[in-house]
Amino acid sequence: MKISELSARTGTPVPTIKYYLRERLLPEGARTAPTQASYGEAHVQRLGVIRALVAAGVSIAEVRRVLETLDHPPTSGHQLLGSAHAAITPPADDSLDLTAAEELVAGLGWKRGMCDDAVLHGVARALDGLRSAGFDVPREVMPAYLKGMREIADAEIAGVPTTSPEDAVRYVVLGSVLPESLLLALRRVAQQVASSERFGAVEL
Repeated sequence: MKISELSARTGTPVPTIKYYLRERLLPEGARTAPTQASYGEAHVQRLGVIRALVAAGVSIAEVRRVLETLDHPPTSGHQLLGSAHAAITPPADDSLDLTAAEELVAGLGWKRGMCDDAVLHGVARALDGLRSAGFDVPREVMPAYLKGMREIADAEIAGVPTTSPEDAVRYVVLGSVLPESLLLALRRVAQQVASSERFGAVEL
């Protein structure tokens, strides 16, 4: 299909497709003329991935890293998950004190060597942000966070498909990135439901 047909098929404006081509997020099509190329189903699928990532707030640089992981995955399933997280996680910050973070994630079953430094530093960075704002998660709430996160993670990892390596890669990489906005949205709905049940609905 021509680039105009690819645009119509995916709902992606032609200038946006050309931008993704320039940024090498989207592979070149097969040349049919000096100024024309033909695109196929692989381009349709790749555009779907790119648009979903961008819509989820992933930067172009992070999109590139996610796509590189999709195209060149590590052989180990655990390393694959680490690569997916590395694509969207800020690098480790050696200035952070990890003591509180390590104590907290021990409640998830964490032991040294299980996680990449960057994700542990992410917990430390979040805790620092809370402290800087003068807010502490109540003692009775934190266990609920840990229990909920572990249940979600167990269900997600149990759902990794074994049909093919390609299916596993796609599930792990995209499943690590795309549902985060959904999780946040569901949390907000759940908070309002719980608030309504506790305090009563407010009539507008």
